[in-house]
Amino acid sequence: MADARDQLKDAQRRIGTFAKASPELFGGFSKVSKAATAAGSFTAAQKELIAAAIAVTKGCEDCIVYHLDGALKHGAKEADLVEALEVAVEMGGGPSVMYGAKALEIFRALQQ
Repeated sequence: MADARDQLKDAQRRIGTFAKASPELFGGFSKVSKAATAAGSFTAAQKELIAAAIAVTKGCEDCIVYHLDGALKHGAKEADLVEALEVAVEMGGGPSVMYGAKALEIFRALQQ
């Protein structure tokens, strides 16, 4: 998936547009997001992988790209993603297999 970076940029652009249209909402959402992904008992990379796995079960490709980018920035490894995707498939069934395959493809493309 060579266009994963473009997909990420498009998602970030759309988020930015929405944030400008609703700054109060996004101020609060930004605080929630930062708190949710800050390292604690789980590392920041693990939390981003959890978010990506949830995105797989929800079928949100933009969320997958966004959280995989975060996971990579925090040092996540492909083997860690595969383990998270295994849990996503257990919880989400067949549709999670399809989005899990997309997530693995996106992870690899974002590393290039």
